[in-house]
Amino acid sequence: MTSEKTQIWHNPRCSKSRAAKAALDEAGVDYIERRYLDEPPTAAELRSVLTRLGLQPWDITRLAEPEAKELGMPGWSRTEADRDQWIEALAGTPKLIQRPIVVTPDGRAVLARDEQTVRSVL
Repeated sequence: MTSEKTQIWHNPRCSKSRAAKAALDEAGVDYIERRYLDEPPTAAELRSVLTRLGLQPWDITRLAEPEAKELGMPGWSRTEADRDQWIEALAGTPKLIQRPIVVTPDGRAVLARDEQTVRSVL
């Protein structure tokens, strides 16, 4: 996932994702738009992004989604031993990933749910 450009994991149907993309546009950032529902991240990419975010997979999981409930994720253990199970579920069902995620070429990443957070990595 190394890139010379900032990357946004984007869902155009999500208002927070559209707002983050608009903030990048307004700031004149040259970025890659990754529609992660169409081009899901691999487990390795998720591990890398989680490290950059400083978060665990359960921190970026949309547990209220029907797919998460079907998998029983709200009841899953949240320990280091269970981390891979969470990551594999996110890789297999990218709809469960919180969005948008902005990743910069210098190794920073944020869960960009508001404009201030987007601007923190610009």
